[in-house]
Amino acid sequence: MDEAAAAFMQQANVKSAFLGYRLGHRVFPGNICISLNDEVIHGIGSQRRIQYGDIVKLDIGIVQDGWVGDNATTVPVGIVDDRTERLLRTTEAALARAIAVAYAGRRLGDIGAEIEDEARRSHFNVVREFVGHGVGRKLHEEPQIPNYGRRGTGPKLKPGMTLAIEPMINSGTEAVILLDNGWTACTADGMPSAHFEHTVLITNGEPEILTWHAKTQLK
Repeated sequence: MDEAAAAFMQQANVKSAFLGYRLGHRVFPGNICISLNDEVIHGIGSQRRIQYGDIVKLDIGIVQDGWVGDNATTVPVGIVDDRTERLLRTTEAALARAIAVAYAGRRLGDIGAEIEDEARRSHFNVVREFVGHGVGRKLHEEPQIPNYGRRGTGPKLKPGMTLAIEPMINSGTEAVILLDNGWTACTADGMPSAHFEHTVLITNGEPEILTWHAKTQLK
């Protein structure tokens, strides 16, 4: 899958925003992030085989003409159990709710509050150790966008801001652990986690989803 993503990027004349990304002494080795089941984020392509009933998180960042786009989705492989299916629906709905309040003049806390409320309504937990972020010429820019918060707090949203809004919601505990590869975070209890993300432009009117695709349905 990672090799296929690299080929698609080459055909589209774009580059991976993740390949070679440095965090301290660590260098990310994949073209995209591929995270399975209890892996929350930053999974690395390998020889593992995807199994029926798995959920697969695909987090893809590209650079085109010097600008970065960042988005993610979670895909069920075949039929998954009812709680996991509800986890996916809830996380996607949380993203939709967050985007729906991303208007100039609102506060960053409004975005996090919408995500956390949707998660709690279904008795799930948001991940607190990883957050959304500004995105533009660089993959990670200010401001940080937690998936929790209090309405009416935080910096004001202004036209021209471009935000990677990315709910990460766990079926069980909010706690995560880091694998020995130094990148991949997993749920501490081994329960599934889901991840959806769009890059969103704050405008003078409605928020504009820059990573929109035909199959996206915001409810």
